Amino acid sequence: MHNPIKLNPPQFLALLFLFLIFVGMCMLKLPVAHEETLSWVDAFFIATSAATVTGLATVDPGSTFTLFGEIVILFLIQVGGLGVMSFASLVVIMMGRKISIKQRVLMQEALNQPSIGGVIRLVRNLFVFSISIQIIAIFFLSLRLVPDFGVSKGIYYSIFHVISAYNNAGFSLWSDGLMGYVGDPMVNIVISFLFITGGIGFTVLVDIWVSRSWKKLSLHTRVMLLSTLIINIVAILFFYLFEFNNPKTIGMLSGAEQFWASYFQGVTPRTAGFNSIDMTAINPDTSLLMILLMFVGAGSTSTGGGIKLTTFVVIIFTVAAFLKGKENTVVMMRTIRNAVVYRALAITTISILFIFAALFIITYVQKDTSFMVIVFEVVSAFGTVGLSMGLTPDLTVIGKIVICVVMVFGKLGPLTLAFSLAKQTKDNIRYPDGEVFTG
Repeated sequence: MHNPIKLNPPQFLALLFLFLIFVGMCMLKLPVAHEETLSWVDAFFIATSAATVTGLATVDPGSTFTLFGEIVILFLIQVGGLGVMSFASLVVIMMGRKISIKQRVLMQEALNQPSIGGVIRLVRNLFVFSISIQIIAIFFLSLRLVPDFGVSKGIYYSIFHVISAYNNAGFSLWSDGLMGYVGDPMVNIVISFLFITGGIGFTVLVDIWVSRSWKKLSLHTRVMLLSTLIINIVAILFFYLFEFNNPKTIGMLSGAEQFWASYFQGVTPRTAGFNSIDMTAINPDTSLLMILLMFVGAGSTSTGGGIKLTTFVVIIFTVAAFLKGKENTVVMMRTIRNAVVYRALAITTISILFIFAALFIITYVQKDTSFMVIVFEVVSAFGTVGLSMGLTPDLTVIGKIVICVVMVFGKLGPLTLAFSLAKQTKDNIRYPDGEVFTG
C-alpha cells in the first residue's frame, strides 16, 4: 500500500505559505481587482510582497488596484504578519474546536518557540494585542488624515497604512510613500510606533505585559529592548550625519523636518520599508548603512525579516568572547548555550550565501543597473523591508522571480527552509580530533 507523503513542520509551513501566495496571486489577477493591466508575474510579485510583508512593488498599488484589490493586499499582509499557522489556529479556536498536538507543534515552529507549552495562550494574546493596537492607531491616524481626505477616505487610508505599518509591510497608497508627511509629528510617531512594536516580536511584548519589571524580564526580552534602543539611536545619528548636506533628501528641509526625517528613516530600514524622503537620492554611505540595518532585521517571532537582531547580538558577543580568549559567550551575565551560537552562525552563513547567489543572478540580468542599487534591492527583499532605490519597477521577469524567492526566503527564515530541505539525522559517532589552520 502506498504511504502518503509525510511533511515535517518546516515543510508544511513552507507549503502553506506558498499556497497563500498562490491564492493571493489569483485574486489579484481577477478583473475586479485591478484598474490597469496587470501581468501574472506582477500579480505574483505583489502577492508575494504582501504575504511576506515586504512592501516592494513592481506597480503602484494606489493607482493599479481597485478597492477589492487593495483589500486582498491588506488580507495578505495581515495573514502574513500574524503568520499563516497562527491565523489558521485562531479560526479553529474561534470555532470552539480543540487544537491537536500536531497543530501545536506547527504553531511552535511558526512562532519560533522552544516548546509547545503556552503556544495557544501566546496566539490568543498575539491576536488580541495586535487588533487592539491597530484599532487605537487607526483612531489617532484618522485625526490627521480625515481633515485631508474626508471621513470615508481618511479612515480607509488610516486603516490601510496602520495594518501595513504594524505588520512591517511598507505598502502605501501614495506613489511617493510618506514624503508628503516628512515633517508631520502625528504620522511619524504613529507609523513608527506601529512598525517598531511589530518588529520587536510577540514574545517580547507578552513578556513585558506579564512581567512589568526589568528584573523579571527574560534575557531575550532585555537583549531585544536594549539592542533595539542602541541600534535605533546609532542609525538615526548616522543617517543625519550622512544626509544633512544632501539637498535632494533632507538638506533643504527645516530643522524640525530634518529631525523627523532622520528619526523615521533611521528606524525604518530594519523592519518596515516606508520612506519619507526620496530613496533614489540618498548618498552611497547612507545606502551602505541601510543595507546593514536591513540585513540585521527585526526581532524573532516578529513581523519583520533579516537574520534577526538577537542573532546579530549573539555573533558580536561570540566574536568578543573569542578575542578575549574566553570559551563561553556571555550576555548580560548569562552564558549562551553553544547550540544557540551555532544556530546564529548557521542563520548568518546561510543568509549570506543565499544573498550572494541572488546577487549573481540579478547582476547578470540587470546589466545596466548600479551594483549598489542591486545590493540594496536584494537585501531589502531578504529583510522583508520594502525600501528600494528605484529598481523594482524596472526588474526583468527573471529579476522579479528571483526577488520573490528572496522575499519568501527572508520571511520563512533560513533555518526553516534549510530544515525543510535537509534530511535530519542523529549522529552519535565521535571522531578523532583534527587540525585545520584558519585565519
